[in-house]
Amino acid sequence: MISGIGIDIVHVRRIQHWLDVPGLVERFFHPQEIADARARGAGCPLSLAARFAAKEAFGKALGTGLAHIRLGDILVRNDPNGKPFLVLEGTARARFEEAGGGIAHCSLTHEGENAVAMVVIEVAEPSA
Repeated sequence: MISGIGIDIVHVRRIQHWLDVPGLVERFFHPQEIADARARGAGCPLSLAARFAAKEAFGKALGTGLAHIRLGDILVRNDPNGKPFLVLEGTARARFEEAGGGIAHCSLTHEGENAVAMVVIEVAEPSA
């Protein structure tokens, strides 16, 4: 059963600006996300924009927004086939479990100067 859906869009120039401000990217992203994005070379801002959109979409799907969640505790990775998935740590894991837990599905896309993410939270059907 779907318990929440969230979607968000981020303009890539916003993230490009963050890369120019010392310490700002580290404030919003997990160190592994930063390393993965930097490995993409010129695609770094686009990669981070999609990941930031996923964090915002997660908060919307959760229904609580990102209050009391450290953004670095939401890690967006890719499996060997490129499919994105969320790893929730610390404050993000705690809020997710408080809201009923389940499975958080994630999809990322980008076109030109925009990155979009969608998160769907799925929980088990209640027993009859």
